Amino acid sequence: MASPMSAGRFLDRIRDEGVRVVEVGDWEHHNRNHKGPWGPVHGVMIHHTVTSGSAFTVGLCREGHDALPGPLCHGVITKDGVVHLVGYGRANHAGLGDDDVLRAVIAERALPHDNEANTDGNRHFYGFECENLGDGEDPWPEVQLDAIAKVSAAICRFHGWTERSVIGHLEWQPGKVDPRGFTMSSLRARVRELLK
Repeated sequence: MASPMSAGRFLDRIRDEGVRVVEVGDWEHHNRNHKGPWGPVHGVMIHHTVTSGSAFTVGLCREGHDALPGPLCHGVITKDGVVHLVGYGRANHAGLGDDDVLRAVIAERALPHDNEANTDGNRHFYGFECENLGDGEDPWPEVQLDAIAKVSAAICRFHGWTERSVIGHLEWQPGKVDPRGFTMSSLRARVRELLK
């Protein structure tokens, strides 16, 4: 069981990993905590946005939309590898997912196939939305993939987790396809190297 790190420590850890960070508004206090608890945290979840244009993407992830209020993640990783912090606390990013997957993340073992949506993921995961159309053709620049791996490693290092605590939305919730365009096994390999 791990309590979420403080917002200040979260910011410091990401910067210590060598990632460029932009703080967006009062991100430290922008959350959905009134809808339920945040924590204990057990992992990091990666998403793609199905958007293009950094300013639009960051604004959407901070404010949300009519059907889903923001923040939609803790950080937005744009194509240039910059991490835009838009919220901290409970965020609308993971939704309901598979309790068997959560148990595997906690135990840091191979993930089972996600086949049900019965567990609140917004409570248990740090979330990063990554700017990409998610069509399998929109490229993932190396600087962006590097930033995704580094923020994941920063969080894992703080909590004493391995790369197995980093999952994709598609591994959590049936029917989700994100992130699309790279494999989670390749991302976890990057995180593993950074944690050595």
